Amino acid sequence: MTVENKRPLTLRDVSEASGVSEMTVSRVLRNRGDVSEATRARVLAAAKALGYVPNKIAGALASNRVNLIAVIIPSLSNMVFPEVLTGINRVLEDTELQPVVGVTDYLPEKEERVLYEILSWRPSGVIIAGLEHSDAARAMLKAAGIPVVEIMDTDGKPVDAMVGISHRRAGREMARAIVEAGYRRIGFMGTKMPLDHRARKRFEGFTEKLAKHGIEIADRAFYSGGSALAKGREMTAQMLARSPDLDFLYYSNDMIGAGGLLYLLEKGYDIPGRIGLAGFNGVELLQGLPRQLATMDACRLEIGRKAAEIIVARLETPPREVENQVVLTPKISYGDTLKRG
Repeated sequence: MTVENKRPLTLRDVSEASGVSEMTVSRVLRNRGDVSEATRARVLAAAKALGYVPNKIAGALASNRVNLIAVIIPSLSNMVFPEVLTGINRVLEDTELQPVVGVTDYLPEKEERVLYEILSWRPSGVIIAGLEHSDAARAMLKAAGIPVVEIMDTDGKPVDAMVGISHRRAGREMARAIVEAGYRRIGFMGTKMPLDHRARKRFEGFTEKLAKHGIEIADRAFYSGGSALAKGREMTAQMLARSPDLDFLYYSNDMIGAGGLLYLLEKGYDIPGRIGLAGFNGVELLQGLPRQLATMDACRLEIGRKAAEIIVARLETPPREVENQVVLTPKISYGDTLKRG
């Protein structure tokens, strides 16, 4: 079986199909110049029927930019970043800008590679997760000459603009609520944190606040990889076998927290009387659980929206004045697993 190499469609094909000059086709497709509505409709119908897509590389060569916004995130496998992408897309869909996504798997060397490849296409802006980058990645972001918005975190100094929450403050706020509710023997479960800087900052804020009340983490466990729900069940069972007197379990994310909640319900624990628990992220999917897990909303949709708004404003001619450092405030949801103090 032979594979036919089809040549790409050109303006000439659309010109022949619509019966107008290539210049007129170009004007219609670029939405420029004085063209009658009837001619415009005929050209657009011909282009659509043929499946013609304009080649924007020539225009990009002239302007040295393409209408792409690089969105660089650590993962698509959890439920956090798709919501951020939704916020970005809701703003960009009203413009000519399109997001293009790169995934780093929380690896600094991969972030460098992804950033290098995407910047080589000369996007019009960059939205990138986190404030911690390698020296090489930071140098590329500074030298790009385009709007750069670092998202999710505000505990640090941005290259350009930033939108997010203070994760240290989020950790402190959850610790305050737990202490005010009367819990004292606290266990912590989370991901391995050397490369998850935001989880590390929450843990630091959490332990700092507990220390001010004379409380130390009584037990802790960390995991990497695997199903978060299954890991949550497994780690909760192991921790309570080791430390049966714990009266509160704090999880670094809602998914392992949900696994822990299901385990405790299965074993008949009195929640939140005998033991309380809380997660982080405010994942909507978990609202279908038999009990509502206490959590904290990470403002994901709003972060995506605000970041895209900064990019759009900065790309206007002339650039529109806009707040470059946006710190959002997450709120605790007590659910059914955290007593109110």
